[in-house]
Amino acid sequence: MPRGSLARHLVQRLLPALVILVLIDLVATWFITRGITSNAWLLRDLFWTMVFSQVFLVILFAWVLVSGIRSELASINRLSDDIRQRSVDDLQPLDQTGLPTEIAPLVIRFNGLLVGLDDAMQAQRRFIGHAAHQLRTPLAGLKLESELMLARDLPEDVRARAERIKQVSDRMIRLGQQLLILARADRSARPSDRFTRLDLCEWMRHAGSEWLAAARERRLELQLAAPDGPVWIDGDPLLLGELLGNLIDNALRYGKDATTVTLRIAANPPSFTVEDDGAGIGAEDVERVFEAFYRSAGVSVEGSGLGLAIVREIAGAHGAWWKLASRPDFPGTRVTIVFPGPRRGARLTRIESV
Repeated sequence: MPRGSLARHLVQRLLPALVILVLIDLVATWFITRGITSNAWLLRDLFWTMVFSQVFLVILFAWVLVSGIRSELASINRLSDDIRQRSVDDLQPLDQTGLPTEIAPLVIRFNGLLVGLDDAMQAQRRFIGHAAHQLRTPLAGLKLESELMLARDLPEDVRARAERIKQVSDRMIRLGQQLLILARADRSARPSDRFTRLDLCEWMRHAGSEWLAAARERRLELQLAAPDGPVWIDGDPLLLGELLGNLIDNALRYGKDATTVTLRIAANPPSFTVEDDGAGIGAEDVERVFEAFYRSAGVSVEGSGLGLAIVREIAGAHGAWWKLASRPDFPGTRVTIVFPGPRRGARLTRIESV
C-alpha cells in the first residue's frame, strides 16, 4: 500500500484496535474456562456469557471501524464543502492538502480543467477588451468628422444624415465603454484586489455631484439623503462610479414623468438606493431588466440594454446584492445595493475625495 493512501491509513488506525479486541477476547475466555465443571447450569451460563461477550465485541469493532472511516474521510468531506461553497465564477485550483493518494489524481485532473477554463475565460475577456479599445479610435474619428460636418452649412437631408451618424457613433462608443466595464467587473478577474476602504457618504457626495448638470438639463431635482457619520465599505471607486452612473442615467432617461431622483444611503447594513418618482417598470419586466441586452418592448428611448447588467456584475464583484422595487410596491422605481461591509483586518486605506 503506497504511503498516504486511504487503505494504509485505515489499516494503521484499525489494526491496533483489532489486536486489542482479540487480546481482550482471549483473556476473557481464559478466565471463564479456567473453572469449568461438568454442571449443566455452569455450561449454560458459560454459553450465554460467551454469546454476550462476542456481541459486545462485534458492536465495539463496528464502532471503531465506522469512526475510523469517518476520520479518514474528513479530508474528502472538506474538499466536498469547498466545492459546494464556491461560486460559479471561482476557478481557483482546489486545495490538495491532506488528501489520500487515491483521491489526489482526480483532484489534480480537476484542477487542470479549472486552469484551462480560467485561461479560456481570460482570453475571452482580453478579446472583448482589445476589440473595444480598437473600436474606440475609429469611432471617435467618425464622431469628430460628423461634428465638423454639422458645424458647416449643409442641406437639410445631409444634416439629418450627419446627425444620425453622430448619434450612432455616440451609441457605439458608449457600448464599447460598457463592454470594457463588464470585462473589468467580471468576478473571475478578481476586482477585489483593487478594493480600497471608502466612506460611502463622502464618495456619494462626490460621485453624485457629477450628475447635477445632467439632472438640471432634464429638469429633474437630484437629492441626497445620507447619515451624518461615515458608512465604510471596501470597493473599487471606479467600478462603483460606473454602477452609480448607470443607475442615475437609467432614472434620468427612463423615469417617465419623474420630477425627483433621490440618492439614499443607509448605515446598517451599508447600502445606497437610487429612486425616482416616475412611471415605474412593468411587472413583466422587473425580473428581466438586469439581463444583458434586454430591453422592454414599451421603451422608446435608445440604449444598449447593458446598464443594469453592468450594475448586477459590479454589485456581484463587491459581494453585494441588489433589489428592484416598482409600482405598485413603490411609487416609481427604486434600486437598492446592499454591501457586506468592510472586511475585518483588511489592509486597506481610505480613499480621499477630490
